[in-house]
Amino acid sequence: MKNDIKLLNKSDFQKNLNGKKTDLFILRNKNGIISELTNYGARVVSLWVPDINGSFDDIVLGCSTLDDYISIKERYFGATIGRYANRIKNGKFKINNTDFILKKNNGPNHLHGGNIGYNDVVWEGKQLDNQTVEFKYLSKNMEEGYPGNLNVKVIYHLSDQNELKIEYFANTDEPTYVNLTHHSFFNLLGAGNGNINNHLLYINAKSFTPIDSKLIPTGKIELAEGTPFDFNTLTKIGKRLNDEDEQLKFGNGYDHNFVLNNSNSTDILAARVIEKKSGRILEVYTNEPGMQLYGGNFLDGKTIGKQSKAYNYRSAFCLETQHFPDSPNNPNFPNTLLKPKNNYYSICIYKFLVKK
Repeated sequence: MKNDIKLLNKSDFQKNLNGKKTDLFILRNKNGIISELTNYGARVVSLWVPDINGSFDDIVLGCSTLDDYISIKERYFGATIGRYANRIKNGKFKINNTDFILKKNNGPNHLHGGNIGYNDVVWEGKQLDNQTVEFKYLSKNMEEGYPGNLNVKVIYHLSDQNELKIEYFANTDEPTYVNLTHHSFFNLLGAGNGNINNHLLYINAKSFTPIDSKLIPTGKIELAEGTPFDFNTLTKIGKRLNDEDEQLKFGNGYDHNFVLNNSNSTDILAARVIEKKSGRILEVYTNEPGMQLYGGNFLDGKTIGKQSKAYNYRSAFCLETQHFPDSPNNPNFPNTLLKPKNNYYSICIYKFLVKK
């Protein structure tokens, strides 16, 4: 097994932002896999996994310093997303006949928590052991327009089964909508090592939620069979990107929520990605009913990431386990309303394998 791992400088992530201290945390398992995380955005900064030859590559896009994360255009690299992941139409919803107006940061719509989402704040970070880190954040009442004080906890655990397990916990003192997710940009060849169009993708979903030209769900659930959204068998991500399809045009490629066939169980595979050259395989398990496939359609090569590599168009994919976008305005979608008497729990597992 070769030691190709290049750890980041801890001091480059230690700052004082608005009276809160940021830091870099390291998780290691017995198989040599390493992940670095920061409490700025409760995010994954690096994830080093082996290929078929035992060589390690960092397979998530990101930055080398905290200053870079603060200044870059792509704010979501590796971050925890909330209070509501994905888009909410016209930045508004209703709870008990009361209208709530959210910050609009995506044209007329609200995206990934607003102008200052959970990716942009400093969480309280605590290393629990060599394989586990805990992040906590109090999202205050009316932050970005959301009602209720929401106590949020995210636990990252790197298991000896080569799983990066992400667990989300939350409770509120007023009814509020909650939908948390993780936003790592993956490239199984290594971050910045070409595009991901030849990665093979399987999604355990017979249906998806189509979008309009503003990337807002129409409210319908449509069958994927016979469309570019059918990943029920392993298919190259880029195979059908040039098909004449209205949904691909609206999303500038893939930027869509899939309706998973997992019965909200982590025992059932949600997705699998295979990169044949490296032999790396990524599997996804979750208790969430949906998963967003994003194909790096807005990466433009202007962001220079770790190891001085440019992140070009479609050089990464995201698999964001979630409830459906704009659920507060679509009563036929799974409900995302959290009440004070209930506890929010979500889990996403990214499992890494190698196949020769």
